[in-house]
Amino acid sequence: MIHLKTPGELALMREAGKIVGEVLAVLREESKPGVTTQELDTIAEGIIRGHDAIPAFKGYGAARNRPAFPATICASVNDEVVHGVPGPRVLKDGDILSIDVGVSRKGWFADAAVTVPVGRISPEAGRLIRVCRESLEQAVRAVTPGTRLVDVARAVQQHAEANGCSVVREFVGHGIGSQMHEEPTIPNYVFPKYPDVELKPGMTLAIEPMVNQGGHEVRVKANGWTVVTRDRKLSAHFEHTVAVAREGAEVLTLP
Repeated sequence: MIHLKTPGELALMREAGKIVGEVLAVLREESKPGVTTQELDTIAEGIIRGHDAIPAFKGYGAARNRPAFPATICASVNDEVVHGVPGPRVLKDGDILSIDVGVSRKGWFADAAVTVPVGRISPEAGRLIRVCRESLEQAVRAVTPGTRLVDVARAVQQHAEANGCSVVREFVGHGIGSQMHEEPTIPNYVFPKYPDVELKPGMTLAIEPMVNQGGHEVRVKANGWTVVTRDRKLSAHFEHTVAVAREGAEVLTLP
């Protein structure tokens, strides 16, 4: 069941979203050569808890027959697609880093991600980041009452593939609200397996293109979380939590 949020519920999601946006803005500036992903995680948790909010990812999955996620952010480097676990890894000049942040405040959630350059990156890596960011922008522009989720998926897929990239199939976006993951499922490609849904005011969606430099195939590493490209080529990830409003999409995860 898809829950249409009330104005009061949307106001609470905006609070959570603003914190997510602030964290991502700070981490974008702190993602420099010589910094560890654990140091970024510590910064993120401090900001979130300083706003009397809760890191939504920390401990996630404990009741789902998998290891509990141990950190505040997902920090995925280079060929890591999503769910990278922060730790002692030192960022190097030329890396690209995908940072995913989820926040719960007063029982309501927001979720967003960006991919950032670390130092000076190759033109090919910069192009991948641009294409993924533009794929999200295309998807957000497709969000308006009366359109359908397939239109959102098509916007991502068409832009990524027109630019010589591929979209990940195994991991998708999701509804969000009083839970981190709610209905509906939001794929980044057109596939009849997923029910098509008409967008209505009050829906809240976490749209998150995952775009690969090479093929779309991925695998999960032995830690049970980190997803990497099978061909070891680069991957980028962008995400916003958006609300379907009468005039279009309202992005909730801006600082």
